[in-house]
Amino acid sequence: MDNALVLAIDQGTTNTKALLVDRSGAVIASASRPMTVDYPQSGWAEQSADAIWTAVKAVVDELAGHPRAADVVALAVSNQRESIVVWDAATGKPLAPCIIWQCRRTASACEALIAAGHGDFVEARTGLGINPLFPASKIAWVLDRIPDGRARAATGAIRAGTIDSWLLWNFTGGAIHATDHSNASRTQLFDTEALAWSDELCALFGVPKAMLADVRSSDSRFGETSANVTALPAGIPVHGMMGDSHAALFGHGVREPGTVKATYGTGTSLMSLVPKRVRSRHGLSGTIAWSLGGRVWHALEGNISVSGQTVAFMASLLGVKDAAELAELAMTVPSSNGVTFIPALVGLGAPHWRNDVRGEISGLALGTQPAHLARAAVEAVAFQVADVFSAMEADIGAPLSGLSVDGGASRNDFLMQFQADILDRPLRRGKFPEVSALGAASVAFHGLGLGMTTSGEGQTLFAPAMPADTRQAHLAGWRKAIDHLLA
Repeated sequence: MDNALVLAIDQGTTNTKALLVDRSGAVIASASRPMTVDYPQSGWAEQSADAIWTAVKAVVDELAGHPRAADVVALAVSNQRESIVVWDAATGKPLAPCIIWQCRRTASACEALIAAGHGDFVEARTGLGINPLFPASKIAWVLDRIPDGRARAATGAIRAGTIDSWLLWNFTGGAIHATDHSNASRTQLFDTEALAWSDELCALFGVPKAMLADVRSSDSRFGETSANVTALPAGIPVHGMMGDSHAALFGHGVREPGTVKATYGTGTSLMSLVPKRVRSRHGLSGTIAWSLGGRVWHALEGNISVSGQTVAFMASLLGVKDAAELAELAMTVPSSNGVTFIPALVGLGAPHWRNDVRGEISGLALGTQPAHLARAAVEAVAFQVADVFSAMEADIGAPLSGLSVDGGASRNDFLMQFQADILDRPLRRGKFPEVSALGAASVAFHGLGLGMTTSGEGQTLFAPAMPADTRQAHLAGWRKAIDHLLA
């Protein structure tokens, strides 16, 4: 099967992408579709579940027309995590919008659970602090708004799942409701030690277990494409599913503890393998990285809510065409001239976990120019990553050697150099930004028993070059602004 290809899907918040990948890790062809996010109220964020499937179908159909489409031996899925869809099991129709990971509509419900003393129990079982980021409270919120929702869900008439489950359901024509360990571990309903949905957690959040997906290894044969669902023929196996951040770590070739990756998307996830299941003491999350053939790997992770989106937001605010043009504007000045932008646009994620705060710009003066605001926005991405990086070192108890990076914003050389300077660590960026899709493809090849090898050719290294006193001054200014916001 030397000609074998995997069609790998990366369903993200702002883009849906698909790649045809061969066993050497080469990308034969690609397709993408932009996604839109709706913000119906302050702190709320949602997408159309039907639009997500339509976008996935479109990129799959486009690649199905490629001359080498006959060589596709499997589909693989990496997906935006913590975003949930609730749908009717009989009709397959969504019963509510897809509430995405950024949404904070369940903040008050989460605060009530914490006030009632359930925080330690939940974190001990899941590795995750109670937070509206995670799906458990979102599923409960939807069920509260469906007539007889819980009664129907308890009979299996209503399904709930992360995006991978929703896509699998559609690919298989409603035959399979399943997920993998990495996605299940992010729901706050899954016991990551027992490796099973927890009766206690389901009861606490009010989510009937009967509506949840079957949990399998990441490299499982989850199901097969049904006839006339896409332009692909029936019978193509879905042979790998993994949350996008986990897939990116796998795509970077990380198989042992000691290396950290950062995926710069709408938000940013930093993740590192750890030798065993871990509970963070510094505002991070313990999670399942992936599972292969039933064996589970664990990881430590920090999630930043608004990262790459920071630059797009500031571009819109300043009337600049796009993020790339904003970065060019930022480079026209040597510093932000004392301006600091904290992009807490939906609150702050790791390591602070404050849902109640919102974004703040400080240090404005008569000499402030649009370029200073642009530079402050770009720098804010790196500062947030530095906060999580420091927390990760504190949890691990040892310095980290560097950072492997991917995602759309990692294409920005200015940002990556500033990131290396602020961390005082080297950064390595691969040839392709779509590392999540490549990781999913690698998992699929693994499940097929074929293997996928990558050479690391085309990597770009960013070495730190900032003087120590300049770096410390930057970090001191950022921390002062953060302390003011959180006070």
